[in-house]
Amino acid sequence: MTLNITRRQALLGGASIAAAVALGGVHPAFAAADRTKIVVRVDKDLVNLDPANRSGPVDLNVIWSVQQGLISFKPESTEWELDAAEELVQVNDKEIRFKLRPGLTFTGGYGELTAEDVKFSFERFLHPDAEGKPVTYAKDWAALDHVEVTGPLEGRILLKTPAPALYSIALADGSGRIVSKKAFEKLGKDFATTLIGSGPYILKEWTPREQFVLEINPDYKGPIKPHFQQIVGKPISEQRTAEIAFSSNEIDFTAIDPENGKALSQTPDASVTQVPAIDYVWFGPNIEKAPFDDVRVRKALRLAVDIDGILQGAYAGLYPRANSLLAPQLLGYWKDAPVYQRDIEAAKTLLEEAGHADGFKTKLTIEANARYEAIAQIIQANLADVGIEVEIEALESAAYWALGDNNASKDLELSLIKYNGKFDPSFQTQWFTSEQVGQWNWQRWQNADFDALHAKGATTVDPEERARIYVEAQKLLDESAAFIWITHNVNAFASRKWLKPGVLPNGNNWLYTAFSEATA
Repeated sequence: MTLNITRRQALLGGASIAAAVALGGVHPAFAAADRTKIVVRVDKDLVNLDPANRSGPVDLNVIWSVQQGLISFKPESTEWELDAAEELVQVNDKEIRFKLRPGLTFTGGYGELTAEDVKFSFERFLHPDAEGKPVTYAKDWAALDHVEVTGPLEGRILLKTPAPALYSIALADGSGRIVSKKAFEKLGKDFATTLIGSGPYILKEWTPREQFVLEINPDYKGPIKPHFQQIVGKPISEQRTAEIAFSSNEIDFTAIDPENGKALSQTPDASVTQVPAIDYVWFGPNIEKAPFDDVRVRKALRLAVDIDGILQGAYAGLYPRANSLLAPQLLGYWKDAPVYQRDIEAAKTLLEEAGHADGFKTKLTIEANARYEAIAQIIQANLADVGIEVEIEALESAAYWALGDNNASKDLELSLIKYNGKFDPSFQTQWFTSEQVGQWNWQRWQNADFDALHAKGATTVDPEERARIYVEAQKLLDESAAFIWITHNVNAFASRKWLKPGVLPNGNNWLYTAFSEATA
């Protein structure tokens, strides 16, 4: 489909929210809030509750609540704290010893959590599943050699190489959740929809497309104490619908568009907060497709598009500009990355040198939503100024993300992409390696030096040396001109004034166990 979205259309959301605020007030049914439970909005339904095959943050946030890891993230922090482990010791670069807390039990009658469950949970990532495929997050444990059980509650995690990212990418994250070996073997395919754990909450109910309900686990004996008896999650895909639901007191917490923060803050009993994100939004060409196999054409694209104009027109000037892959909060941030300003004449010169003085036609593929449609419209107008005619193809979410399967990206020409970030730079760089061509490297860019730097960064322990490695890797991305960075995003949230959310610094992950009543 071809879209013609104006800037005015893209920014109309705030007006509808303001109207809802003016008309809504406090609905009498919610005037006396039940403080034993909260209702949160999630942007999509649960998909896969197997931690090794989770589909994204919505799944993970629930998994974290129900299953323990040896360690877990601290609220509002990238640091971690002990969870199922009573002790965790880094013996050397390739050995971690753990001792579990006694008395931890799985729900569903699956017995005590033991070191055998830890071994099974982590080593799952090393082996293909029943269909012969690696688990989705196999790379999180790429450094693992094996787990040795030294006692009922004790063991050693033995690595093939040093892995400085292991704590943040695996152990404290979803790939470090401890599953019941007995439950996995008994449930089979139902394991992905039946969440068995030893953590603070149980998944009491899940009605697809309607809601899920987390309820305090009465048998939990760990150190992380939840505040609310129940947490209800309501999937609402449309942002404006969610914001209106918040204004009508139907939900207590939701992510919002930062543009609507001021209007929502005027809602009775509302608090609005913002968190700088570590995502990465960019667009770029498939460099295997002519004419994008010519670096001069790619450089012309980069000079023809007005990134600052996109930030004004599609992001209301509220989002920071990205000039490289890694956000400022991350190790390896390239603070001196080039800032490419729009230069139409230079772009035309490059196109002429490449033999495209008369321009050409191409297609830009995006995920269908108002913001990305607005970005695409600006790109379309910008490239028309240098003779490049752009057709915009907007795909529904499922069809868009299916481009990561079965080499479907080979047919792309231009694509607009947004990936969620994690707290270690190795998570971000992994998607641009040669082996990701046909999966998530949609630009199909391959560079042996980049691959080597990614591998080296993953095993380098010294932080200063790691930072230097990731800057060098980003320089190679820049030289390719295959990646035109837009923003690292901003996360904004609306919550009741009496509610303190448990949001991690990336903004996408929430610790439901850390949601609590706000202090005066």
